[in-house]
Amino acid sequence: MIAKVKTGPTQPAPAWITSAAAWLTPSRIRAQAIVLAISLWGVVAVDFATPGLLDRAGNIKFQDFLPSYISARLIEQGRATELYNEQAAADAMQAVVRQPNRVRLPNLYGPQVGLFFVPLARFSFPIAARIWVAASLFVYFGCLSLMWRSCPTLRPHSATVAICAVAFPPLFHFFVRGQNSALVLACFTAAFLTLRADHSWLAGVTLGFLFFKPQFLVAIPIVLLLARAWKEFAGLVVAAGAQWAFTRIYFGPAVMRAYFDALRHVSRGGVELSLAPIQMHSLRSFWSLLIPWPEVALALYVLSSMAVIAMATAVWKSPAPLAIRFSALTLTAVLVNPHLFVYDLLVLVPMLLLLVDWTLIHAQFALSPALRLLFYFAYVLPLFGPLSRWTHVQLSVPAFAALLWVLWRGCRTASEELASSLAPPH
Repeated sequence: MIAKVKTGPTQPAPAWITSAAAWLTPSRIRAQAIVLAISLWGVVAVDFATPGLLDRAGNIKFQDFLPSYISARLIEQGRATELYNEQAAADAMQAVVRQPNRVRLPNLYGPQVGLFFVPLARFSFPIAARIWVAASLFVYFGCLSLMWRSCPTLRPHSATVAICAVAFPPLFHFFVRGQNSALVLACFTAAFLTLRADHSWLAGVTLGFLFFKPQFLVAIPIVLLLARAWKEFAGLVVAAGAQWAFTRIYFGPAVMRAYFDALRHVSRGGVELSLAPIQMHSLRSFWSLLIPWPEVALALYVLSSMAVIAMATAVWKSPAPLAIRFSALTLTAVLVNPHLFVYDLLVLVPMLLLLVDWTLIHAQFALSPALRLLFYFAYVLPLFGPLSRWTHVQLSVPAFAALLWVLWRGCRTASEELASSLAPPH
Protein backbone atom coordinates (compact mmCIF):
# COMPACT_ATOMS: atom_id res chain seq x y z
CA MET A 1 0.00 0.00 0.00
CA ILE A 2 1.45 3.38 -1.00
CA ALA A 3 1.36 6.11 1.57
CA LYS A 4 -0.21 9.45 0.66
CA VAL A 5 2.28 12.06 -0.39
CA LYS A 6 2.36 15.51 1.08
CA THR A 7 3.56 18.35 -1.06
CA GLY A 8 6.45 20.43 0.17
CA PRO A 9 6.63 24.21 0.41
CA THR A 10 8.87 24.54 -2.64
CA GLN A 11 7.59 26.69 -5.47
CA PRO A 12 5.96 24.78 -8.31
CA ALA A 13 7.85 24.39 -11.56
CA PRO A 14 7.38 27.13 -14.20
CA ALA A 15 4.35 26.74 -16.44
CA TRP A 16 6.37 25.93 -19.55
CA ILE A 17 8.15 23.07 -17.75
CA THR A 18 4.86 21.70 -16.46
CA SER A 19 3.33 21.95 -19.94
CA ALA A 20 6.32 20.26 -21.60
CA ALA A 21 6.33 17.48 -19.03
CA ALA A 22 2.57 16.95 -19.48
CA TRP A 23 3.11 16.56 -23.23
CA LEU A 24 5.35 13.54 -22.56
CA THR A 25 2.51 11.08 -22.14
CA PRO A 26 3.21 7.32 -22.03
CA SER A 27 1.69 6.86 -25.49
CA ARG A 28 3.89 9.57 -27.03
CA ILE A 29 7.00 8.21 -25.34
CA ARG A 30 6.18 4.70 -26.53
CA ALA A 31 5.61 5.88 -30.11
CA GLN A 32 8.88 7.82 -30.17
CA ALA A 33 10.76 4.84 -28.73
CA ILE A 34 9.35 2.55 -31.43
CA VAL A 35 10.46 4.93 -34.20
CA LEU A 36 13.90 5.30 -32.59
CA ALA A 37 14.33 1.55 -32.17
CA ILE A 38 13.38 0.86 -35.78
CA SER A 39 15.77 3.57 -37.00
CA LEU A 40 18.77 2.51 -34.91
CA TRP A 41 18.49 -1.23 -35.35
CA GLY A 42 17.58 -0.83 -39.00
CA VAL A 43 20.95 0.88 -39.45
CA VAL A 44 22.63 -2.04 -37.68
CA ALA A 45 20.85 -4.57 -39.91
CA VAL A 46 21.91 -2.79 -43.08
CA ASP A 47 25.43 -2.02 -41.91
CA PHE A 48 26.20 -5.53 -40.63
CA ALA A 49 24.53 -7.36 -43.54
CA THR A 50 27.80 -7.58 -45.44
CA PRO A 51 29.72 -10.88 -45.22
CA GLY A 52 33.11 -11.01 -43.58
CA LEU A 53 34.81 -8.99 -40.89
CA LEU A 54 34.07 -5.49 -42.24
CA ASP A 55 30.72 -3.72 -42.19
CA ARG A 56 29.26 -1.71 -45.05
CA ALA A 57 31.19 1.41 -43.98
CA GLY A 58 34.49 -0.48 -44.00
CA ASN A 59 34.84 -0.62 -40.21
CA ILE A 60 35.68 -3.79 -38.31
CA LYS A 61 32.54 -5.26 -36.81
CA PHE A 62 32.62 -5.05 -32.98
CA GLN A 63 36.06 -3.44 -33.29
CA ASP A 64 36.28 -2.20 -29.68
CA PHE A 65 36.36 -5.83 -28.58
CA LEU A 66 39.66 -6.25 -30.44
CA PRO A 67 41.99 -5.00 -27.62
CA SER A 68 40.42 -7.37 -25.09
CA TYR A 69 40.49 -10.27 -27.54
CA ILE A 70 44.12 -9.63 -28.47
CA SER A 71 45.10 -9.33 -24.79
CA ALA A 72 43.41 -12.67 -24.12
CA ARG A 73 45.31 -14.32 -26.98
CA LEU A 74 48.65 -12.92 -25.81
CA ILE A 75 48.01 -14.20 -22.28
CA GLU A 76 47.00 -17.61 -23.61
CA GLN A 77 50.22 -17.74 -25.63
CA GLY A 78 52.32 -16.86 -22.57
CA ARG A 79 53.16 -13.38 -23.91
CA ALA A 80 51.64 -11.28 -21.13
CA THR A 81 54.75 -9.08 -21.04
CA GLU A 82 53.75 -7.80 -24.50
CA LEU A 83 50.25 -6.70 -23.50
CA TYR A 84 51.14 -3.01 -23.70
CA ASN A 85 53.72 -3.23 -26.45
CA GLU A 86 52.27 -1.18 -29.30
CA GLN A 87 54.12 -3.09 -32.03
CA ALA A 88 53.11 -6.48 -30.64
CA ALA A 89 49.48 -5.31 -30.41
CA ALA A 90 49.58 -3.98 -33.98
CA ASP A 91 51.04 -7.28 -35.28
CA ALA A 92 48.43 -9.29 -33.38
CA MET A 93 45.66 -7.07 -34.76
CA GLN A 94 46.97 -7.52 -38.28
CA ALA A 95 46.97 -11.29 -37.77
CA VAL A 96 43.32 -11.12 -36.75
CA VAL A 97 42.09 -8.74 -39.45
CA ARG A 98 44.27 -10.23 -42.22
CA GLN A 99 43.90 -7.22 -44.48
CA PRO A 100 45.29 -3.68 -44.60
CA ASN A 101 43.70 -1.34 -42.08
CA ARG A 102 44.45 1.84 -40.20
CA VAL A 103 42.69 0.89 -36.99
CA ARG A 104 44.67 1.79 -33.87
CA LEU A 105 42.91 0.86 -30.65
CA PRO A 106 45.03 1.44 -27.52
CA ASN A 107 44.69 -1.15 -24.78
CA LEU A 108 43.50 0.92 -21.81
CA TYR A 109 42.35 -1.99 -19.66
CA GLY A 110 44.24 -3.72 -16.91
CA PRO A 111 45.71 -7.15 -17.66
CA GLN A 112 42.99 -8.77 -15.53
CA VAL A 113 40.48 -7.84 -18.25
CA GLY A 114 42.43 -9.83 -20.82
CA LEU A 115 42.55 -12.73 -18.37
CA PHE A 116 38.75 -12.59 -18.07
CA PHE A 117 38.41 -13.09 -21.83
CA VAL A 118 40.91 -15.94 -22.17
CA PRO A 119 38.09 -18.55 -22.62
CA LEU A 120 37.06 -16.70 -25.80
CA ALA A 121 40.59 -16.66 -27.22
CA ARG A 122 40.18 -20.20 -28.55
CA PHE A 123 37.61 -18.94 -31.06
CA SER A 124 38.17 -16.76 -34.10
CA PHE A 125 37.56 -13.06 -33.52
CA PRO A 126 34.15 -12.89 -35.29
CA ILE A 127 32.81 -15.83 -33.27
CA ALA A 128 34.30 -14.60 -29.98
CA ALA A 129 32.87 -11.12 -30.57
CA ARG A 130 29.39 -12.48 -31.26
CA ILE A 131 29.52 -14.64 -28.13
CA TRP A 132 30.58 -11.66 -26.04
CA VAL A 133 27.93 -9.31 -27.45
CA ALA A 134 25.21 -11.94 -26.94
CA ALA A 135 26.33 -12.48 -23.33
CA SER A 136 26.43 -8.71 -22.78
CA LEU A 137 22.89 -8.32 -24.07
CA PHE A 138 21.81 -11.01 -21.63
CA VAL A 139 23.48 -9.06 -18.80
CA TYR A 140 21.88 -5.80 -19.97
CA PHE A 141 18.34 -7.14 -20.04
CA GLY A 142 18.95 -9.12 -16.84
CA CYS A 143 19.94 -5.91 -15.02
CA LEU A 144 16.98 -4.13 -16.57
CA SER A 145 14.62 -6.83 -15.34
CA LEU A 146 16.01 -6.73 -11.81
CA MET A 147 15.68 -2.96 -11.63
CA TRP A 148 12.20 -3.01 -13.16
CA ARG A 149 11.08 -5.46 -10.48
CA SER A 150 12.35 -2.95 -7.90
CA CYS A 151 10.06 -0.23 -9.28
CA PRO A 152 6.43 -0.97 -8.31
CA THR A 153 4.77 1.76 -10.38
CA LEU A 154 6.59 0.67 -13.55
CA ARG A 155 5.40 -2.94 -13.42
CA PRO A 156 2.16 -2.23 -15.33
CA HIS A 157 4.24 -0.53 -18.04
CA SER A 158 6.44 -3.48 -18.97
CA ALA A 159 5.92 -3.03 -22.73
CA THR A 160 6.92 0.64 -22.65
CA VAL A 161 9.97 -0.11 -20.49
CA ALA A 162 11.05 -2.89 -22.86
CA ILE A 163 10.67 -0.71 -25.97
CA CYS A 164 12.57 2.16 -24.37
CA ALA A 165 15.31 -0.27 -23.31
CA VAL A 166 15.72 -1.51 -26.89
CA ALA A 167 15.74 2.05 -28.26
CA PHE A 168 18.24 3.41 -25.70
CA PRO A 169 20.97 5.10 -27.83
CA PRO A 170 23.92 3.90 -25.68
CA LEU A 171 22.78 0.30 -26.25
CA PHE A 172 23.10 0.83 -30.01
CA HIS A 173 26.67 2.15 -29.64
CA PHE A 174 27.60 -0.58 -27.19
CA PHE A 175 26.38 -3.26 -29.60
CA VAL A 176 28.07 -2.06 -32.79
CA ARG A 177 31.39 -1.58 -30.98
CA GLY A 178 31.36 -4.73 -28.88
CA GLN A 179 32.18 -2.83 -25.72
CA ASN A 180 32.23 -4.17 -22.14
CA SER A 181 29.84 -1.57 -20.70
CA ALA A 182 27.42 -4.29 -19.57
CA LEU A 183 29.92 -5.24 -16.86
CA VAL A 184 29.87 -1.66 -15.54
CA LEU A 185 26.07 -1.73 -15.58
CA ALA A 186 26.13 -5.00 -13.63
CA CYS A 187 28.32 -3.40 -10.93
CA PHE A 188 25.94 -0.44 -10.51
CA THR A 189 22.87 -2.69 -10.50
CA ALA A 190 24.38 -5.00 -7.90
CA ALA A 191 25.37 -1.99 -5.79
CA PHE A 192 21.80 -0.68 -5.69
CA LEU A 193 20.28 -4.07 -4.92
CA THR A 194 22.72 -4.71 -2.07
CA LEU A 195 22.15 -1.23 -0.67
CA ARG A 196 18.41 -1.82 -0.79
CA ALA A 197 18.96 -5.06 1.13
CA ASP A 198 20.91 -3.04 3.73
CA HIS A 199 24.25 -4.71 2.92
CA SER A 200 26.30 -1.53 2.79
CA TRP A 201 29.72 -3.17 2.90
CA LEU A 202 28.81 -5.58 0.09
CA ALA A 203 27.55 -2.65 -1.97
CA GLY A 204 30.96 -1.07 -1.62
CA VAL A 205 32.54 -4.32 -2.79
CA THR A 206 30.43 -4.35 -5.95
CA LEU A 207 31.45 -0.76 -6.67
CA GLY A 208 35.08 -1.71 -6.05
CA PHE A 209 34.85 -4.19 -8.92
CA LEU A 210 34.81 -1.11 -11.16
CA PHE A 211 38.59 -1.02 -10.71
CA PHE A 212 38.82 -2.74 -14.10
CA LYS A 213 37.52 0.56 -15.53
CA PRO A 214 39.11 2.94 -13.01
CA GLN A 215 37.76 6.16 -14.52
CA PHE A 216 34.42 5.30 -12.89
CA LEU A 217 36.14 5.39 -9.51
CA VAL A 218 37.30 8.99 -9.72
CA ALA A 219 34.25 10.45 -7.95
CA ILE A 220 32.54 7.59 -6.10
CA PRO A 221 35.18 7.04 -3.36
CA ILE A 222 35.39 10.78 -2.72
CA VAL A 223 31.62 11.09 -2.30
CA LEU A 224 31.48 8.10 0.04
CA LEU A 225 34.42 9.40 2.06
CA LEU A 226 33.04 12.93 2.40
CA ALA A 227 29.60 11.56 3.29
CA ARG A 228 31.19 9.33 5.94
CA ALA A 229 29.67 6.24 4.39
CA TRP A 230 32.35 4.15 6.04
CA LYS A 231 30.99 0.69 5.24
CA GLU A 232 30.52 1.41 1.55
CA PHE A 233 33.90 3.12 1.35
CA ALA A 234 35.67 0.26 3.13
CA GLY A 235 34.09 -2.34 0.87
CA LEU A 236 35.11 -0.38 -2.22
CA VAL A 237 38.72 -0.03 -1.05
CA VAL A 238 38.96 -3.72 -0.15
CA ALA A 239 37.54 -4.89 -3.50
CA ALA A 240 39.65 -2.52 -5.59
CA GLY A 241 42.76 -3.33 -3.56
CA ALA A 242 42.17 -7.07 -3.84
CA GLN A 243 41.76 -6.80 -7.63
CA TRP A 244 44.97 -4.77 -7.89
CA ALA A 245 46.88 -7.17 -5.63
CA PHE A 246 45.70 -10.24 -7.53
CA THR A 247 46.65 -8.69 -10.86
CA ARG A 248 50.08 -7.65 -9.63
CA ILE A 249 50.81 -11.08 -8.15
CA TYR A 250 49.53 -12.97 -11.19
CA PHE A 251 51.19 -10.86 -13.89
CA GLY A 252 54.13 -9.40 -11.99
CA PRO A 253 55.20 -5.79 -11.37
CA ALA A 254 56.68 -5.31 -14.86
CA VAL A 255 53.30 -5.79 -16.57
CA MET A 256 51.62 -3.47 -14.08
CA ARG A 257 54.24 -0.78 -14.69
CA ALA A 258 53.66 -1.11 -18.43
CA TYR A 259 49.91 -0.75 -17.87
CA PHE A 260 50.23 2.44 -15.81
CA ASP A 261 52.76 3.82 -18.30
CA ALA A 262 50.21 3.24 -21.07
CA LEU A 263 47.54 5.09 -19.07
CA ARG A 264 49.87 8.03 -18.45
CA HIS A 265 50.82 8.13 -22.12
CA VAL A 266 47.18 8.28 -23.21
CA SER A 267 46.24 10.86 -20.56
CA ARG A 268 49.23 13.12 -21.23
CA GLY A 269 48.15 16.25 -23.05
CA GLY A 270 44.53 15.13 -23.31
CA VAL A 271 45.30 12.52 -25.95
CA GLU A 272 42.19 10.57 -24.97
CA LEU A 273 40.06 13.58 -25.92
CA SER A 274 41.39 13.38 -29.47
CA LEU A 275 39.98 9.91 -29.98
CA ALA A 276 36.33 10.92 -30.45
CA PRO A 277 35.36 13.92 -28.29
CA ILE A 278 31.98 14.26 -29.96
CA GLN A 279 31.03 10.85 -28.52
CA MET A 280 32.21 11.66 -24.99
CA HIS A 281 29.65 12.76 -22.39
CA SER A 282 31.28 14.04 -19.22
CA LEU A 283 32.47 17.36 -17.82
CA ARG A 284 36.00 16.81 -19.12
CA SER A 285 34.97 16.53 -22.75
CA PHE A 286 32.26 19.19 -22.33
CA TRP A 287 34.74 21.89 -21.33
CA SER A 288 37.36 20.70 -23.83
CA LEU A 289 34.86 21.02 -26.69
CA LEU A 290 33.62 24.40 -25.50
CA ILE A 291 36.88 26.08 -24.46
CA PRO A 292 39.77 26.20 -26.96
CA TRP A 293 42.44 26.68 -24.26
CA PRO A 294 43.38 23.32 -22.65
CA GLU A 295 44.57 24.81 -19.36
CA VAL A 296 41.35 26.78 -18.88
CA ALA A 297 39.23 23.77 -19.88
CA LEU A 298 41.07 21.58 -17.36
CA ALA A 299 40.58 24.16 -14.59
CA LEU A 300 36.86 24.40 -15.33
CA TYR A 301 36.63 20.59 -15.33
CA VAL A 302 38.22 20.44 -11.88
CA LEU A 303 36.05 23.22 -10.47
CA SER A 304 32.80 21.86 -11.89
CA SER A 305 33.72 18.35 -10.70
CA MET A 306 34.21 19.70 -7.19
CA ALA A 307 30.76 21.30 -7.32
CA VAL A 308 29.18 18.08 -8.60
CA ILE A 309 30.89 16.01 -5.90
CA ALA A 310 29.73 18.48 -3.23
CA MET A 311 26.11 18.20 -4.41
CA ALA A 312 26.26 14.39 -4.52
CA THR A 313 27.76 14.30 -1.03
CA ALA A 314 24.96 16.49 0.32
CA VAL A 315 22.33 14.27 -1.31
CA TRP A 316 23.97 11.09 0.01
CA LYS A 317 24.01 12.49 3.57
CA SER A 318 20.38 13.64 3.35
CA PRO A 319 17.34 11.65 4.54
CA ALA A 320 16.26 11.19 0.92
CA PRO A 321 15.30 7.65 -0.16
CA LEU A 322 17.87 5.33 -1.68
CA ALA A 323 16.52 5.91 -5.21
CA ILE A 324 17.40 9.61 -4.98
CA ARG A 325 20.77 9.13 -3.29
CA PHE A 326 21.90 6.34 -5.62
CA SER A 327 20.82 8.34 -8.67
CA ALA A 328 22.88 11.32 -7.52
CA LEU A 329 25.90 9.04 -7.03
CA THR A 330 25.47 7.57 -10.53
CA LEU A 331 25.19 11.00 -12.15
CA THR A 332 28.32 12.16 -10.35
CA ALA A 333 30.27 9.09 -11.48
CA VAL A 334 29.25 9.90 -15.06
CA LEU A 335 29.91 13.64 -14.95
CA VAL A 336 33.33 13.44 -13.27
CA ASN A 337 34.50 10.49 -15.36
CA PRO A 338 37.44 11.82 -17.44
CA HIS A 339 37.09 9.19 -20.19
CA LEU A 340 33.43 8.39 -20.73
CA PHE A 341 32.08 7.45 -24.16
CA VAL A 342 28.45 7.15 -25.19
CA TYR A 343 28.33 3.37 -24.70
CA ASP A 344 29.32 3.82 -21.03
CA LEU A 345 26.01 5.61 -20.48
CA LEU A 346 24.41 2.17 -20.07
CA VAL A 347 24.99 2.84 -16.36
CA LEU A 348 22.14 5.36 -16.49
CA VAL A 349 19.56 2.57 -16.83
CA PRO A 350 19.12 1.97 -13.05
CA MET A 351 18.97 5.72 -12.40
CA LEU A 352 16.35 6.38 -15.07
CA LEU A 353 14.12 3.55 -13.88
CA LEU A 354 14.43 4.53 -10.22
CA LEU A 355 13.70 8.20 -10.75
CA VAL A 356 10.79 7.65 -13.12
CA ASP A 357 9.29 5.24 -10.60
CA TRP A 358 9.82 7.73 -7.78
CA THR A 359 8.20 10.64 -9.62
CA LEU A 360 5.20 8.47 -10.50
CA ILE A 361 4.76 7.66 -6.81
CA HIS A 362 5.36 11.24 -5.67
CA ALA A 363 3.57 13.01 -8.50
CA GLN A 364 2.65 15.94 -6.21
CA PHE A 365 6.30 16.78 -5.49
CA ALA A 366 6.85 20.33 -6.79
CA LEU A 367 9.93 19.44 -8.84
CA SER A 368 8.43 16.34 -10.49
CA PRO A 369 7.69 18.07 -13.84
CA ALA A 370 11.29 19.27 -14.11
CA LEU A 371 12.54 15.79 -13.25
CA ARG A 372 10.34 14.16 -15.90
CA LEU A 373 11.56 16.59 -18.55
CA LEU A 374 15.20 16.02 -17.59
CA PHE A 375 14.70 12.23 -17.71
CA TYR A 376 13.62 12.60 -21.31
CA PHE A 377 16.66 14.73 -22.15
CA ALA A 378 19.05 12.37 -20.35
CA TYR A 379 17.61 9.49 -22.37
CA VAL A 380 17.57 11.03 -25.84
CA LEU A 381 20.35 13.65 -25.95
CA PRO A 382 23.26 11.15 -26.16
CA LEU A 383 21.91 10.40 -29.63
CA PHE A 384 22.83 13.92 -30.75
CA GLY A 385 26.46 13.85 -29.63
CA PRO A 386 27.85 14.28 -33.16
CA LEU A 387 26.19 17.72 -33.36
CA SER A 388 28.89 18.98 -30.98
CA ARG A 389 31.33 18.78 -33.89
CA TRP A 390 29.77 22.05 -35.09
CA THR A 391 28.13 23.49 -31.96
CA HIS A 392 30.99 22.63 -29.56
CA VAL A 393 28.35 21.99 -26.90
CA GLN A 394 27.65 18.44 -25.73
CA LEU A 395 23.99 18.89 -24.79
CA SER A 396 23.74 15.73 -22.70
CA VAL A 397 26.19 17.00 -20.08
CA PRO A 398 24.15 20.08 -19.03
CA ALA A 399 21.10 17.81 -18.86
CA PHE A 400 22.91 15.41 -16.50
CA ALA A 401 24.18 18.33 -14.39
CA ALA A 402 20.73 19.91 -14.25
CA LEU A 403 19.20 16.61 -13.16
CA LEU A 404 21.71 16.34 -10.33
CA TRP A 405 21.06 19.96 -9.38
CA VAL A 406 17.30 19.34 -9.18
CA LEU A 407 17.90 16.35 -6.89
CA TRP A 408 20.25 18.41 -4.73
CA ARG A 409 17.83 21.35 -4.60
CA GLY A 410 14.99 19.08 -3.54
CA CYS A 411 17.09 17.75 -0.66
CA ARG A 412 18.55 21.12 0.29
CA THR A 413 15.20 22.93 0.56
CA ALA A 414 13.49 20.06 2.33
CA SER A 415 11.25 20.92 5.23
CA GLU A 416 9.38 18.45 7.38
CA GLU A 417 6.59 18.25 4.78
CA LEU A 418 9.02 17.69 1.91
CA ALA A 419 10.96 15.14 3.95
CA SER A 420 7.66 13.29 4.39
CA SER A 421 7.14 13.30 0.63
CA LEU A 422 10.66 11.93 0.14
CA ALA A 423 10.00 9.02 2.48
CA PRO A 424 10.02 5.62 0.76
CA PRO A 425 6.58 4.12 0.10
CA HIS A 426 5.16 1.54 2.47
